[in-house]
Amino acid sequence: MTGTLALNARRACDEIAGVFDAVDPDNLTAVMEAIATARRVACYGVGREGLMIRALTMRLYHLGLETAVVGDMTAPPIARGDLLLVSAGPGHFATVSALMTVARDAGARVVLLTAQPRAALGGHADIVLQLPARTMAGGGNDGAILPMGSAYEGALFIVGELLVRQLRERLGTEEGGMRARHTNLE
Repeated sequence: MTGTLALNARRACDEIAGVFDAVDPDNLTAVMEAIATARRVACYGVGREGLMIRALTMRLYHLGLETAVVGDMTAPPIARGDLLLVSAGPGHFATVSALMTVARDAGARVVLLTAQPRAALGGHADIVLQLPARTMAGGGNDGAILPMGSAYEGALFIVGELLVRQLRERLGTEEGGMRARHTNLE
């Protein structure tokens, strides 16, 4: 049982790591720079993608950036100089499309994270970062070990952590400063 667990864990990690073979490092840097130079960052994703986006939002806050999750009661209005960062793994969600329109109309920049290279929403984003992984809309018996959209969601978490690493360097933020902004109400 233990050998099978370790083997399956390695296969799952390899599935997620394989996504990054096709990620454009220049696009990752462009996303990092867009976050670093934004006045405020609003973040949004649906379902499990939303959970990964919430994790990124928390780390952006730990970096000292003004950030919020769209839909939270404390999220400020978006405006010129701000950034909307959204995830739409399968390439389209009506809510993501509507939020992108609102942000663009308000003069904000938009970053789209997606698994789909030709996502219709990409034409409405300033930057598109493709994470070519299986999403919940992807299908069937393709030999994947992770179910439904887990590969995309795992890659989304990892790309968030990589962005935070780049941002720490770009902003000159020490981990101690990040820890100081971590809640003590847990």
